[in-house]
Amino acid sequence: MVTGKQDARITRRLAIRRKAQRRHSHFYQRCAHWSFNRQTSSEQPPIHWHRERWMLAATALLITVLSGFLIPAWATAMKPLAIAPVEHTLLPLALPKTEAPTLKAPTVEDWRVVQVHPGQTLSDIFQSQGLSLTDLQHVVDSAGDAKMALHNIHPGEEFDFLIGRHGNLEGIRFDKDEFTRAIIRLDGTTPNVTTVARAVDTREQIAHGVVQDSLFAAANKAGLSNAMVIKLADLFKYDVDFVQDLRVGDSFTVVYDTVYRDGGYLREGDIVAAEFVNQGHRYTAYRFKRADGSTGWFSEDGRPLQKSFLRIPVDFTRISSPFSAARMHPILGLMRAHKGVDYAAPTGTPIHAAGDGVIKFRGWMNGYGNFVIIQHNSHISTAYGHMSRFATGRIGQRVRQGDVIGYVGMTGLATGPHLHYEFRVDSVQRNPQTITLPKPEPLPGPQMAQFQANVVKPQLARLMEIDNNYKLARAPSTMRTDN
Repeated sequence: MVTGKQDARITRRLAIRRKAQRRHSHFYQRCAHWSFNRQTSSEQPPIHWHRERWMLAATALLITVLSGFLIPAWATAMKPLAIAPVEHTLLPLALPKTEAPTLKAPTVEDWRVVQVHPGQTLSDIFQSQGLSLTDLQHVVDSAGDAKMALHNIHPGEEFDFLIGRHGNLEGIRFDKDEFTRAIIRLDGTTPNVTTVARAVDTREQIAHGVVQDSLFAAANKAGLSNAMVIKLADLFKYDVDFVQDLRVGDSFTVVYDTVYRDGGYLREGDIVAAEFVNQGHRYTAYRFKRADGSTGWFSEDGRPLQKSFLRIPVDFTRISSPFSAARMHPILGLMRAHKGVDYAAPTGTPIHAAGDGVIKFRGWMNGYGNFVIIQHNSHISTAYGHMSRFATGRIGQRVRQGDVIGYVGMTGLATGPHLHYEFRVDSVQRNPQTITLPKPEPLPGPQMAQFQANVVKPQLARLMEIDNNYKLARAPSTMRTDN
C-alpha cells in the first residue's frame, strides 16, 4: 500500500520535470552539461571543468577575497577619531587693585498725591488716607511757620502723603505759599521741617471782544474766564454800570498775566492794562506800583480808578424804589419824599462801606431799622438802612472802602429785603445815582512822569495796535473793477 503511494508520488514528480523541460527546453539544451553530479553511468563520461565552471569558481574566490578586505576597513572607518589633547600654559597676569564699590541703590518713595475737593476739610483728607486726628495734630504741631497754610486750604490744592509699611504717617508735603513748598518728615526721632523754593514766572496774554449778547458771553468767546471778566468789571465799576449801561457793540481789550509754576500753568494773574468802550466813551486802566510799594490801577491821566466812593455799595437784583421828592409810602400810605435809593437783594447779602471813613452811628433808628452812618469827611456822609444784622464794628471805628458793615434785611418799615442807601452832603440827602462824585487825587509829580513813560506809553501803543488790527479785520473788503 505504501509502495503504491510512493510510486504515484515519483510518477507525478517525473511528470512535472518532463513538463518543465519541455517548457524550458532551450535552457536545458544550453546548460545541461553544468551538472556536478558525480554519479556516472556507463554511457556518460566523467566530469570535466569547462569554461563556465572556471568562471563560477573565479567569481566565488573574488567575492571571498574582497570581503576579507572591505569588512575590516568599514569597521575601522566607523570608529571615532582620537583627538590629541591640547596643552595649555597658564601665565600670571598682574591686575590693578580696586576697592569694592559700596554704592547703595536709591530708595524710591511712594508719595500719595491727594487733591482738595470743594467742601473738604483737612481732617476729611487725613481720614481718607487711613490716618487719625492724632496724626493731623502731630503735623500741625510740627509745621512751624507753615501752620497757616494748613488752617486755610482751598479746592484744587494738593497734599502729598508718605505712608509707612504699617500704615503710619512718615511724611507730608504741601504748599506753604505760592512760591514755597513745605516738607515735614516724621520718620525720625524728631519731626524735620524743610522748605523748597518753586520756580514761578508770569506770561502776558491779550484778549479782545465785542459785546453782542452779554459781557460774559463776549469775554468767554475771547478766551477769558469768568473770574477774569469779574476783574475787568471790577476795574471799571466806578465809571460803568454793567447792569444798566451795557450796550450791544461795546468793546474791550485786556492785557493780563498768566502764572506758571515749575513750568506748568497755575492760574490767571492780574490785569496789566485794559480798555473798555461803553456807548462811545473810552475808559482805560493801567497797573502801576506806587513809591510805597502798593499796586493800583490808574487811568491815562494818572488818577486812581478807585474813586473816593462806590456808586452802589451792594450787589443788587433791581432798584425797587428810586430817589424821589414825592412817593407813596408802601406801609404808611402817605405821600412823602424818598431821600435815598432802595436796592432789592436777598437777605444776608453783604453791604459795603461806600468810602473810607469813621462809623458815626450804629443801631436802631425809627423806620430805618438797623441803621449805620459813616462820616467820610467834614461834608460827606453815607447811610445804610433795613439791615438784618451788623458786621463787626463799633461807633468811632475807622473803615475802608469796600469793608463789610452789615447785611441786607427788612428791619424797620420795609415790605421786602433791600438796602436803603443815602448819600448826604452837609447832612442833606442827594441822589446817589446822579451826583457828581469827587475825583481822586492824581499821582504826585515824579511818580506821574514814571507812570507816563514806563506804563502808559508802551501799553497804550499795544492797545491801539490791537484795536486797529481788529478794525482792519472787521472792515469789508473792497473790489475794484476796471471798465
